[in-house]
Amino acid sequence: MYHPRKSLSQNYLQDKNIARKIAGVLNAGNAGRVYEIGPGYGILTEFLVEKFGEKLFLIEIDEDSVAWLRERFPEIRERIIAEDFLKFVLPPGNDEEIAIIGNFPYHITSPILYRVLELRDRVSEVVAMIQKEVAERLVSLPGSKTFGLLSVLLQTFYHAEYLFTVPEQVFYPRPRVKSAVIRLVRNERKKLSCPEVTYFTLVKRAFNQRRKTLRNALKGFLPDDMVSLNMLNRRAEQLSVEEFVELCKKIKRND
Repeated sequence: MYHPRKSLSQNYLQDKNIARKIAGVLNAGNAGRVYEIGPGYGILTEFLVEKFGEKLFLIEIDEDSVAWLRERFPEIRERIIAEDFLKFVLPPGNDEEIAIIGNFPYHITSPILYRVLELRDRVSEVVAMIQKEVAERLVSLPGSKTFGLLSVLLQTFYHAEYLFTVPEQVFYPRPRVKSAVIRLVRNERKKLSCPEVTYFTLVKRAFNQRRKTLRNALKGFLPDDMVSLNMLNRRAEQLSVEEFVELCKKIKRND
């Protein structure tokens, strides 16, 4: 029945108890819709249908999986979207909150999360099973060597929580690494207190040369009268989200 495609990084979860547990941790709060990304053959979908009913939509790029899902879940047949989530456009003229859940393919985890950031005004919660190493990076704190670009950007707008580890043997085919389930919940920061494009550029440039002090990593980007700031003696992973926001605000005042 299962024909995993390496090109799509398909590793199918086989353990229903874990699927039930994953579905159980998504609250979806005020979300008007719940989108499952990459449902495959529906082991998680089974519990999501039961929990969310008409609020549930599936987004699946694999044609074989789409055909199987439409046969297995006729009650949501019209809400199964045969599309790439990275190209999916939310219905226009509707500002309702949405929640996202799924077993994200390892090779596109970061692109999916960057897409979530783009949709952050709509995406109130994300529950995702991803590679354990990536999960640990996303929830890491300043001062950790694993605290990186995506850690900062996600934690700017979301509370990030590592929920539990998932062993290799519950998948087919079995991956070479462990997985983990994380939850992202939108925080209170609705808008940055500095230009968004400046903030994203600042964080990206800081981590592009993370071994250098910020003074050197941001050379040519910061105004001349900022280069004496004590904060710039540190490296990117040593700054908190709040400190990156403060640094961005100083750039704004000097624009």
